[in-house]
Amino acid sequence: MADYNPEARVIAPVIVSTRAATGQREDESAPIIAEFAEAVGFVARPPVIIPDGEGVLAALSELLVQIEPAVIITSGGTGLTPDDLTPEYTKPMLDKEIPGVVEAIRAHGRTKNPLAALSRGVAGVKDSTVIINLPGSPKAVREGMEVLVELLPHLCDQVADIRDSHWGDA
Repeated sequence: MADYNPEARVIAPVIVSTRAATGQREDESAPIIAEFAEAVGFVARPPVIIPDGEGVLAALSELLVQIEPAVIITSGGTGLTPDDLTPEYTKPMLDKEIPGVVEAIRAHGRTKNPLAALSRGVAGVKDSTVIINLPGSPKAVREGMEVLVELLPHLCDQVADIRDSHWGDA
């Protein structure tokens, strides 16, 4: 892991997996999030690992109040099983939605696996924190992060109202 940089933007991973939370399997998604975070100069916190379901609301709320990270990335709970509720607990918290982010993630994922279209993840902003839901499989997290490393620096600049002389040139 890279040396701690107090100026770096913080990404807080929230792993939503009953099996990981109960020790039935090791989480493989948070290290992938950390790897990509470091590639763009962000720092990933140790993950919060919670079971599928209603704990998502408490985990997100606690991070927003206590840590105020630049980004929260959830992994898991975006499918269609009865306890896949991450989007249901994320969406009401958002001040602004950013549908293009999850559309880009799903489109990129579909180039490798047609089932990527089934992810119901959402993305948006709460106060000064970007929140993005990714699917739970490590492969899907890697594919999502491939998209996010291109977007997060500029996205976080916009949320922080940092405007450089090239803003809007893209």
